[in-house]
Amino acid sequence: MSAATLAAGFNAPSPRDFELPGIARVGDIFHGGHQYLVDKPTVLLVCSAILIFAVFYAAARREAIVPGKLAFVGEQAYGFVRNSVARDIIGSKDFARYVPYLFALFYFVLVNNLFGMVPIIQFSTISHVGFAYGLAAMSWILYNGVGIRRHGFGSYLKRQCIPTGVSKVILPLIMPLEFLSNIVVRPITLSLRLFANMFAGHLLIILFSMGGAYLLLHSSHALYKPVGILAFLLGIAVGFLEIIVQVLQAYVFALLTATYIAGAVTDSH
Repeated sequence: MSAATLAAGFNAPSPRDFELPGIARVGDIFHGGHQYLVDKPTVLLVCSAILIFAVFYAAARREAIVPGKLAFVGEQAYGFVRNSVARDIIGSKDFARYVPYLFALFYFVLVNNLFGMVPIIQFSTISHVGFAYGLAAMSWILYNGVGIRRHGFGSYLKRQCIPTGVSKVILPLIMPLEFLSNIVVRPITLSLRLFANMFAGHLLIILFSMGGAYLLLHSSHALYKPVGILAFLLGIAVGFLEIIVQVLQAYVFALLTATYIAGAVTDSH
């Protein structure tokens, strides 16, 4: 079997692999036919919320002087977000009120990211860009809302668009750029950074696993067999790398949200 023939028979992974079949459907009264209301990503989102609530509820419901293993893990998980993300970034004066949101945000993103490495599930929910947009929109509403509440709309907009110490001569050039950077572009970059990493990582794992299997099962040339084994090994290596990326992206998402909140509530320009 030639390389051209082998390549012609291989269906390369593409964004179509992220279009999963629906689970529950109802009649579409507007266009006829049927419309799916529930699909796998939606189910995973709900399952992740239930899982996070169940684990931390179980960890917190029994108070003891000497905590058990689950309680200890829960305390460390909560303390990580509280101290290393909220307090260190926002500051000891204002951080406490934002800990619940940052805590829920970090572990919600983390669990949905890690779903991509769980056998049978094997799908990162955030690899659908709409979910990343939704999370970024919530953070955008939060930090702009608290900034406007703290300083007033006009003063907050001035703080976001006029940097300290900038000459009045170049303000007409700087102000539109600051407005785009701080108000418009932030939620876009926040969401696309998370989505792109999850999408690319999942696509790479599909590519190496499908490519390796195809070379091993459908190639008659002896030289292609070692390449198929190498593809599987690379897929395993990419999988371990993807776990690190999944954890880091959850941390970066929560960290940047805390940074934007800190910039919104600060009393200095």
